[in-house]
Amino acid sequence: MQEKYPFHEIEPQWQARWEADGTFACDTADARKKFYCLTMFPYPSGSMHVGHGRNYIMGDVLTRYKMMNGYNVLSPMGWDAFGLPAENAAKKYHVHPREWTLKNIQQMKRQIRSWGIGYDWRREIATCHPEYYRWTQWVFLKAHELGLAYQKMAPVNWCPLCTNLANEEVTSEGRCDRCGQVVEKKNINQWFFKITQYADRLLEDMNQLDQWPEKVRQMQANWIGKSQGAQIAFRITETCDACPVFTTRPDTIFGVTFVAIAPDHPLLHKLLAHSPNREQLEAFIQKQAGIPASERTADTTKKEGVFTGFHVTNPFNGDTKAELWVTNYVLMDYGTGIVMAVPAHDQRDFDFAKMYDLPVKVVIQNADYSLNAGTLKEAYVDAGTLVHSGPFDRMANTAAIPAMIAHGAKEGFAQPQTTFRIRDWNVARQRYWGAPIPIVHCPDCGAVPVPEDQLPVLLPDDIDFASDQGNPLAHHEGFINTTCPRCNKPAQRETDTLAQWLCSCWYFLRYVDPRNTQQAFDSKLTNQWLPVDQYIGGVEHAVLHLLYSRFVVKILHDAGVCNFTEPFKALFTQGMICKRGEKDGKVGLYKMSKSVGNTVSPDHLIENYGADTVRLYTLFIGPPELDAEWQDAGIQGPCRFLNRLWKRMYDAREFLPKTDEPFVHAQLTAPERALNRKLHETIVNVTASIENGFRFNTAIAHLMELLNALDQTTIDANSTANARAMLRQLFSVLLRLLAPITPHIAEDLWAHLGNTTSVMKAAWPVADNDALKPESVEIILQVNGKVRGKLEVPPNATKEELEAFALANANVQAHLNGQPPKKIIAVPNRLVNVVV
Repeated sequence: MQEKYPFHEIEPQWQARWEADGTFACDTADARKKFYCLTMFPYPSGSMHVGHGRNYIMGDVLTRYKMMNGYNVLSPMGWDAFGLPAENAAKKYHVHPREWTLKNIQQMKRQIRSWGIGYDWRREIATCHPEYYRWTQWVFLKAHELGLAYQKMAPVNWCPLCTNLANEEVTSEGRCDRCGQVVEKKNINQWFFKITQYADRLLEDMNQLDQWPEKVRQMQANWIGKSQGAQIAFRITETCDACPVFTTRPDTIFGVTFVAIAPDHPLLHKLLAHSPNREQLEAFIQKQAGIPASERTADTTKKEGVFTGFHVTNPFNGDTKAELWVTNYVLMDYGTGIVMAVPAHDQRDFDFAKMYDLPVKVVIQNADYSLNAGTLKEAYVDAGTLVHSGPFDRMANTAAIPAMIAHGAKEGFAQPQTTFRIRDWNVARQRYWGAPIPIVHCPDCGAVPVPEDQLPVLLPDDIDFASDQGNPLAHHEGFINTTCPRCNKPAQRETDTLAQWLCSCWYFLRYVDPRNTQQAFDSKLTNQWLPVDQYIGGVEHAVLHLLYSRFVVKILHDAGVCNFTEPFKALFTQGMICKRGEKDGKVGLYKMSKSVGNTVSPDHLIENYGADTVRLYTLFIGPPELDAEWQDAGIQGPCRFLNRLWKRMYDAREFLPKTDEPFVHAQLTAPERALNRKLHETIVNVTASIENGFRFNTAIAHLMELLNALDQTTIDANSTANARAMLRQLFSVLLRLLAPITPHIAEDLWAHLGNTTSVMKAAWPVADNDALKPESVEIILQVNGKVRGKLEVPPNATKEELEAFALANANVQAHLNGQPPKKIIAVPNRLVNVVV
C-alpha cells in the first residue's frame, strides 16, 4: 500500500475491473427483486462539463446502493442522437451528421466512464441507428393504426436554413435563435399526434405519480390546462360575424366592457380590410408574430393592444358597445382565441383597461357592498354577490355559474364546455437528421403507411447539405421516388422526419430488450421491468419529454403491447450547477454554458484530483434538487477528506487485524465506545439520507463527521485487540458506506483490508441497536416548573432513581430552602420537577 493516495493508478484499474467482471451487467432473468434505475440519456453535443455530471453521478450512487442492498439492478445508457444541431454542424463543417454524432458519442462515453459511472454498456443504444429508429417508425405506425396520427395544414415558424422552429427558438427580434435568419410564419402540411384525445387520462393518471415532485405534476397539469366553463356566442356588432368566446367565469358576463382577440385569429384577418385602424393593426400583428407565446403571456410582459374599430354584442344583456381589441396576452391556442374582458374582476383585464382608459364595471360585490368602479385599485377576484346582472342579481356568484350556463343554453347562445390548453403534438420536422416518417403518398391511395416488414425506411447517406436548400430529403429523388405499398403504382415518400422528441419517448422500453431484431421489445420482459423504478433528470424536461413519454406509453398500452400505463414510478429532478460568468454584458451566476464562458471540464479536474474527488464535491455541493454554485476552490475540501482517509488506513495497516474479528462493545474504553456508537449512528444517518430524498450532501457530511471522530480517538498498536477489532469494523463499514459515492478509493482500500471480492459484493451495513444505546441521557431539573439545572443519568432510569438524583443535586437543594418537597414529577429520559 502506497503512503500517498494514488488516484491516477487506482481509478483506471478499477474501471477496467468493473468492465471485465461485468459488475453492472444485468441479467433480466435473475430472480432477485428488480430495480430499474434510469438517468435521462444525453444529446451527444461534444465535450461535457461538470454540470452535466450531476445527474449521472446521482444515478450511479443509487445504482451501487441498490446493488449492495441485494437488488437486481438495470442501469443502462444511450444517446438521444437525432436533432437539428448535427444537421447544422454538417452544413457548417462539411461533415455528415452521422459522423459528427458518432464522434461526439465516443467523446462523451469516454468522459462518463472517467467519472467511474457504471452502466450496462451491452444495452447501449443511439436513436440515430437504423436498428433503433426502425422501431420509432413502428411506434408511429401504432399511433396511425389507432387513428391518432393525421395530417393538417398548420402555421409554423419557418427559417429558410433550420426549417420548422418552436416558439422558443425564435428571438424577440423575429430571427432564428440558431442561425440568425429572419423567421416567417408559413402554413405547411404536417403530421400530428392526437394527444388532446388523451388529455383527461394524462390528468387522471397523475394519481399514480405520488413519487413525482409536486412541482412537476403541477407543471404538467398547467400544460394540459383543463378548464370547465361555457362557450358563449358573442357577435361582431357591425358585421354580425360570429365571435365565440370561451370563459370559465360566466358569472362575470354582465361586467364585460371589451373583448380581446389573438393577433393570429382568422376573424381578425377577415375584419382587417374594413378596419379604420388597419395600418396600426398590421404593424401590431407583425410585431407579435415574432414574439414567442411564452414571452407574450408572461406576467412581467407589458400588456399591449390596438382597437380594431369594431364592437361586440353581448348576448346576455344585448350590449352592443364592448370594443374589440387585439392584444398580446390572448393566444389562438387557448379556448376560441377570443376572450371576454371583465376589468373589475380579472387583474390582467384591469391592468389593460387602466392603460387604455377602458370602462370598468363592478358586477360582484363584497360583503359590505363597498366596491366602486371609480375607486378600484385592483381587480376584485374573490367570491361575492352579483349586482347589475339582470335576473341573477343578489345570487352568490359561484351559485350563479351553472344557472347562467343553463339560461344561455335554453336561449341558444351558450353551451357548457370543457377545454384544454394542450394542443395536438406536431411530430413532423422538415429536416434530414431524424427518423423518416413511414408514409408513402400515392395519387390513388392517398397517405399509405409503410408495412412493418419493410421497416426501417432508411435515411440516404448521399445528401447534399447546401446551406440554402432547407430539408435535403425534399430534393433527394432516390429517396422520394418509390411505389405504393397498396397498388404498386409510382408514389412518393414523405420527406418530413419525426421529431427528436418521439425517439426519446420510448427508449426506456428498448433498454430492456435492446438487441431484439423481431420486435421493438419483448412485452413479457417490459411488463416485468417497467415502470422504471427511479428516473433522474433535469426539471427542464418536466413537461414535454415527460408528458410525451407518458402519452406514448398509453398509445402502446392501447395497442396491446404493454400492460402498464405510466412509464416512470418515481422521478427525481436535480438542480443545475451554476458558475459565475458574463452574459449580455452582465456578470452573474449562470447555468454552465459555452456561450457564457463558465464551463468547467471534468477532464482537467480528474487529472489533477481524481474522479472520486470530483464525484464527492459534485454530490456535496448542496441539496440535489436545488441549483448550486460551483466554486473552483471548493474541491479542496473533498480532496483533503479522501487523502485523510487513505492516510489513516495507511497508518493502521500494520496493527489492524488481518480478518474481521468479533469484539465486545462493553469492554471498549469510553472514547472507543463513543466512536463505535458514532459508527452505527452514521450507518443509520447515511442510509436515511439516501433513502429519503437523495440527500447525498448530508450523507457525505455524516461520513466526514465519522472520520473526524476517528481522528479524535486514539487507537494504535498499543491498543487492546478488542479496540483494534472494532477499528477494523469501522473501516469496513466506512468503505461500504462510501462505495456508492467514491467507488474507486472504496474498492482499493477494501482490497487492502484483505478482501478478495469487490466491495460491491459486500452487503450494505446494518446498525447494531445495542451499540446505538447511549450510556447516559441529559434530563432537565426543575423546581416549581422553573429550570434549575441539567443532569446526566443512566438511560431509562426509574422514577425512584430520578427522584434520588434530583434531590441529591446541590442546585435543587438550594432552591428547596430546607423544605421537604410536596410532590416530585419524574418523566423518564426527560425531566424531574420538584414542587415545594
